[in-house]
Amino acid sequence: MSSVASHFVRRQEREDGLGTNDKAVPFNKQDFQSLRDDCLRRKTLFCDPSFPAEPKSLGYNELGRYSPKTRGVEWKRPTELTKDPQFIVEGAKRTDICQGALGDCWLLAAIASLTLDTEILARVVPQDQSFQDGYAGIFHFQFWQYGEWVDVVVDDRLPIRDGELMFVHSAERTEFWTALLEKAYAKVNGCYEALTGGSSIEGFEDFTGGIAESYELSKAPPYLYNLTKKALKLGSLLGCSIDITSAYDTEAKTAMNLVKGHAYSITAAEEVHVLGSSVQLVRIRNPWGQVEWRGAWSDDSGEWNQVRPEEKAKLDYSADDGEFWMSFSDFKVHFSRLDICNLTPDTLSSEDVNRWSHCQFDGTWRVGSTAGGCRNNPATFCSNPQFFIKLEDVDDDPHDGEDGCTFLVGLMQKDTRREKMLGRDLNTIGFSIYQVPAEYKGRSNVHLGPDVLLRQKATAMSSTFSNVREMCDRFKLPPGEYVIVPSTFEPHRKGSFILRVFSEKHAPTSPMEEELSADVEEHDVSEGEVDPHFKQLFMKVAGNDSEISAFELQQILTKVTSQRTDVKSDGFNLETCRQIIAVFDKNGTGKLGLVEFHTLWLKMQKYLDVFKKFDSDSSGTMSSHEMRGALAEAGFQLNSDVLQVIVENYANAQYAIDFDSFVGCLVRLEMLFKMFKTLDKNNTGKIELDILQWLCLALH
Repeated sequence: MSSVASHFVRRQEREDGLGTNDKAVPFNKQDFQSLRDDCLRRKTLFCDPSFPAEPKSLGYNELGRYSPKTRGVEWKRPTELTKDPQFIVEGAKRTDICQGALGDCWLLAAIASLTLDTEILARVVPQDQSFQDGYAGIFHFQFWQYGEWVDVVVDDRLPIRDGELMFVHSAERTEFWTALLEKAYAKVNGCYEALTGGSSIEGFEDFTGGIAESYELSKAPPYLYNLTKKALKLGSLLGCSIDITSAYDTEAKTAMNLVKGHAYSITAAEEVHVLGSSVQLVRIRNPWGQVEWRGAWSDDSGEWNQVRPEEKAKLDYSADDGEFWMSFSDFKVHFSRLDICNLTPDTLSSEDVNRWSHCQFDGTWRVGSTAGGCRNNPATFCSNPQFFIKLEDVDDDPHDGEDGCTFLVGLMQKDTRREKMLGRDLNTIGFSIYQVPAEYKGRSNVHLGPDVLLRQKATAMSSTFSNVREMCDRFKLPPGEYVIVPSTFEPHRKGSFILRVFSEKHAPTSPMEEELSADVEEHDVSEGEVDPHFKQLFMKVAGNDSEISAFELQQILTKVTSQRTDVKSDGFNLETCRQIIAVFDKNGTGKLGLVEFHTLWLKMQKYLDVFKKFDSDSSGTMSSHEMRGALAEAGFQLNSDVLQVIVENYANAQYAIDFDSFVGCLVRLEMLFKMFKTLDKNNTGKIELDILQWLCLALH
């Protein structure tokens, strides 16, 4: 129960803005300011208990406790390594990032991209830190992690081997911002070794909160140049690189002076006119400076002589700064990959760029309720979470020349590096997009079932299902209403995810969840309307007091269900029978009289009909995935949060629900809805309880 309460508290905190960049969540509940103040007051240097200077912080395998790679490791503070340590020396730059004995070049490429944008850098690396003013051995950094910004504190004890920093370091030996940034990122992911292997777009996203796309240039779509121009107008970060075939290729130069395995950034895209025709150009920056492309359109190459003077002046085509122009056709030949990180609106302060519309949602795949797997699993597919999106306005200046509404969908599974560290495989994830049928248009307060989703083809889908951190794809669809269904490939795979939608125009997006309601049929009968034969049977089982107690009801229901072959039951427990009496006891005696028992019997017949209808394989039990439909048939509209609690409390280890559990669930729901309605006197949808009322109701 406490986990349910915690879930609602976290949801409220998110609604209050906690987790935004302006209000980052203290990672591990460690507040930088209070920890630093405490250390300064006590005149001690901070030692981080949650990421200690111990072998477990290094790694678990190659960098594990007994690995030869970690033999002789010491942990030292910068003040022990140099007389005058500095946090940042003369601004952050590419030479601050020298790789150490860790395979995290993907991360370092992302850090290098940070140095190109001082505004984004200042979000990740708070600038008011130093080894002089207010130094207490503690530093902090901010990362976007699975839907929220976290503020991560670290002490400045760094792993040293043979007198040198083991991991990333600066060419300037007195500078330590990159080493401390890497340590904070290792802490978030569990240890240093967890950072081994990855893609720079993962770092792009964790440093910006943006959503990243990647294009293989050998398979570039025909509209990629226009897409590049549009991305630059939207303030996106664009990076490109040349693949390497072996470690020997790393930072090797090609014949045209391009560096393999090295992160470049794209800073502009313009067209120039030569001999009456236009040439598409891109401007590329090498963070190294000076090492530049030598081919066509490079600095002072002959092609510039054919360009009109006013165009040449506008493009600033000749400067020995590591920035150079090349034709887009050459770019596709000489580079291997283009990465685009589209930024959230709050990342961009400039008024000169357009902005994406942005929505994000937390979600879970829970075994037994919402882990339905892909469409190959028709019995469970529709149990997956669903998200509504309404596309209203078509793009301005479409990059591919076709009318429609452009949007990006990113499905990211949480805590992937920590899962990897624990030896767990990632889920294979993807998503499908369906058009909302006319009868459901304008409604996000429904959950589409098999009668809708399995009777139409998907309008669009993720490019594949894959066991990656994030599956991201770009779509263009006509205006309309759609539902996005994220799923694992196989059913019954638990996991947590973030679904993000970036759209060029505003596109209302929300979870598709039923509104909570109950429409329970009441049977108002008088004693005279009770069948004489039923009355005779009642008097036989009720005994001398002509009323049925919880103990007697338990015996009756257990006996009746045990004689049936079409439903399975392990007997009604006493608690369920007490709840049944609480619902149907109108006169407050704590027992059921004739009319009350007759009302119950009519309700039990309806429960049985619903149960058999949704026992699709006639096994005598109902799959937990069929509970949503069965509850709706019985008059209860419930969302995924409530369904998950029901599955946890009423399903067995095989996620099947027998008849007595089904009845117990329906009775409990009816009682809870009646309680709420009684207490919600003004029909506001909210009630307020004092501690006495809460305890009495909870224990009822």
